[in-house]
Amino acid sequence: MTKFVAKLQARIATREQGATAVEYGLMVALIAIVIIAAVTLLGGNLKSLFNTVATSV
Repeated sequence: MTKFVAKLQARIATREQGATAVEYGLMVALIAIVIIAAVTLLGGNLKSLFNTVATSV
């Protein structure tokens, strides 16, 4: 009976690790989407800012 419980706990732990990896993957994907959106929206403004600084230097 003890071996059965140990095997069951090992399976549950493996499933939780898989779920955690999926959750981290989703978080990384959402962060990447936010970064891409920010760079896309602010890209033109940053380009003009850098050009202004470059010409003044």
